[in-house]
Amino acid sequence: MQVDTLIKNGQVFNTFSQKFEKKDIAIESGKILMVAKNLDFSAKKVIDAKDKYLIPGLIDSHMHIESSMTDPANFGNEALKFGTTTVIADAHEISNVAGVKGLKDFMAQKSLIDVFYALPSSVPSTKPDMETTGGIIGLPETKEMLQDPRIICLGEAMNFKGIVSEPDSLIRKIIDLCKEMRPTMPLEGHCPQYSGLDLAKFAASGITSDHTYQTPDSIVERINNGMFIQFQKKSMSPENMQTIIDNDFYEYAAFVTDDVMADDLVNGHLNVIVKEAIDMGMPVEKAIYMATYTPARRMSLNDRGAIAPGRVADLIFLNDPQKFEIDDVYKNGVSVNNLKPMQAQFPEYLKQSVHAKRITKDDLLIKSNHESELANVIEINSKGTFTKKVQIRLQVKDGNVEWQAAGLSLLMIQERYGKNGNVVFAFVKNALNQKGAVGSTWAHDHHNLMVMGTDIDSMVKVQHQILADQGGYVIAKEGKITANAPLTIGGIISEEPIEKLALELKAVRKGMQDLGYKNFNEIMSFSTISLLVSPVLKISDKGMFDVKTQIRVPLFE
Repeated sequence: MQVDTLIKNGQVFNTFSQKFEKKDIAIESGKILMVAKNLDFSAKKVIDAKDKYLIPGLIDSHMHIESSMTDPANFGNEALKFGTTTVIADAHEISNVAGVKGLKDFMAQKSLIDVFYALPSSVPSTKPDMETTGGIIGLPETKEMLQDPRIICLGEAMNFKGIVSEPDSLIRKIIDLCKEMRPTMPLEGHCPQYSGLDLAKFAASGITSDHTYQTPDSIVERINNGMFIQFQKKSMSPENMQTIIDNDFYEYAAFVTDDVMADDLVNGHLNVIVKEAIDMGMPVEKAIYMATYTPARRMSLNDRGAIAPGRVADLIFLNDPQKFEIDDVYKNGVSVNNLKPMQAQFPEYLKQSVHAKRITKDDLLIKSNHESELANVIEINSKGTFTKKVQIRLQVKDGNVEWQAAGLSLLMIQERYGKNGNVVFAFVKNALNQKGAVGSTWAHDHHNLMVMGTDIDSMVKVQHQILADQGGYVIAKEGKITANAPLTIGGIISEEPIEKLALELKAVRKGMQDLGYKNFNEIMSFSTISLLVSPVLKISDKGMFDVKTQIRVPLFE
């Protein structure tokens, strides 16, 4: 018998025994035909693996392509180099910008890797009276999209209050519709810091996973409550890995990336998380298992995640499993070196999505008729994306609130879809300490126009540049633009190659650092000040909100 490709002399990872075995692999029509010792097939192409270690392609079961500020084509071109061959993408960012139409146009883009999709459940992430979005995914849109076979799970459900205490909420109705139309489909969740009865109610809704920040205690509690844990970078710690090891929890967890920005993507993808797990003491075979087989099984992708007959021939050649050094990657039995990069083509309407008026300096004056004001202030954490609510007494001079004298930054959210023209303000602590501003239309998850600064001239400059670019990240220092990363597709996606976008984002990151912003991921920290489902105090174009109660918090008491 003749096959397309015969790989000989490889140390092949057997998923089911979780051991490396000296075997050959026969590939036919992009799938694995047989794995055994000393295969005697004729082949169009014979590859001598030279004792390299062969493992299945990596599967990322929870991620957002738009978080890399790129499209499926550019993303696939880059991620494949690092061994990621399959992703389940929750495209709720483009959906919040452009609704189902935008989602369909995004899903229409081709990629070198296999891209399956999660049905966005959080468009908006909360509800329309809390945030303005460019689109809404309700029950009719959910019913329509559930008929698409590329949709294989419900994307992360984030509206905690709607899930646990509002039986008539949209998210509860979406969950019920999914159970009715696709009863075996996984329902993905986002439940940061919830435990006890809150966690039980969340899981009782039918949601069976969580990818938010974990601790040893939260891992044990969630898995004991029947939840599947998806470890992203911020949850990678020796203590958490040891918890998996000590409790033999390998079957109930996987590694995911969630959000990887372009300037990080050029250096690696899911392989970075796998290597971290190994470096933290997890056995190599178990780390591979949690990046290939458990995510495939979680998503019912039964044709991948293992090197076995009938599976897709997605393979990674490793020089040294302990160091997770990648020598080559095969997609459907073809080396990445022989694949032509793909390019996306988006319709014009997505390139004209930012509709907001140009601001002036007068628009940024915060007025008061009192001698002082007690302000509710968003305090940024130097680690992670959670915030705190603090109260600071601010003086008023000549009718203007003197927020700068208190060492605060001024944050403006401007509705950008041309629907209502909302403009709201907040004060932020632990943000910028130099004279300048940062702005973006990449504002989780409503993606309205957001500008924060210590200097009004710089804030105006930033806002005008964002409008001219039709979206992006812009930094100004002392009234001059110092960094600019245009995101011309929906205000959240760049048309540039990953390498160019990475350089632009590095400049943005450095610009934020130069202005005094402190966080292990400055860009993500800033962009999640607007995420109304991430504790504790966040903001949209409709005001500041307490995340858990969803009660609006006034600027001044």
